[in-house]
Amino acid sequence: MSRTDDQGDVPTAGTGSLAHRVPDLGALELLLAVARLGSLGGAARELGITQPAASSRIRSMERQLGVALVDRSPRGSRLTDAGALVTDWARRIVEAAEAFDVGAQALRDRRDSRLRVAASMTIAEYLLPGWLLALRAQRPDTAVSLHAGNSTVVAERLLSDEADLGFVEGLSVPTGLDSVVIAHDRLIVVTAPGHPWARRRRPLAAGELASTPLILREKGSGTRQVLDAALGGLARPLIELSSTTAVKAAAVSGAGPSVLSELAVGEELAMRRLVSVPVEGVALARDLRAVWPTGHRPTGPARDLLSLTRG
Repeated sequence: MSRTDDQGDVPTAGTGSLAHRVPDLGALELLLAVARLGSLGGAARELGITQPAASSRIRSMERQLGVALVDRSPRGSRLTDAGALVTDWARRIVEAAEAFDVGAQALRDRRDSRLRVAASMTIAEYLLPGWLLALRAQRPDTAVSLHAGNSTVVAERLLSDEADLGFVEGLSVPTGLDSVVIAHDRLIVVTAPGHPWARRRRPLAAGELASTPLILREKGSGTRQVLDAALGGLARPLIELSSTTAVKAAAVSGAGPSVLSELAVGEELAMRRLVSVPVEGVALARDLRAVWPTGHRPTGPARDLLSLTRG
């Protein structure tokens, strides 16, 4: 327990933290207003508080400092000699706080002037454009850069401070990142209408899918991770391509069957450029996640974009 002086409730100088020994900014601003206006009631009105609240704050500050600061009378409020001295010190503290606030606002403005996003291919191509348009309506002055790559690349960019927010499609969260699920997706087997699978009456079995060469995304992509996990690592690549658009184009051309996000092939299915092939015994559902470095929750534009994706 800290010692007190002979007034009983005032901490001895030098004991405890500075925050307990120095009045807060609100109290110092009130004291400056009393000095400027010569009225406790006028100071209260200027600061938007009641006169009883202002009186209580002055009394608390006097107890904290151990000296009388304001003489109150029917004619107004006058600073004591100690109050005048404390007011001079208070003015310097408030000016320093104002400079601190201006500097902090400059840091926020610099942070809010840009947003670096890294996203795996399906999210970058089919979901992020809409989210970024909505963000632009909220933050027209924020410049956004987008780097599209597989889930491994997204994690690398976040961990090397080359991105503020990321989006991945894999089964697990990369090491060193925190995440939140923002959407759900399903992979489907697709092929051109002329492929024999397009005329099947029975669903594909897992073994048949695993034994057939497929047009696939590269290893490290979220789509490939889900498929490899579903087939026990037995997926056979006919061609490996580094973008969803390229895989889709190869499948449309009739090069072979593929496994793609349902999000990516809606138009092709509707126009019969691709046909969905039913499969049984294969778990192809996945979560889509927003990710960021562990312990660094998104702020500013990154926080706003995250909010839009979850809306």
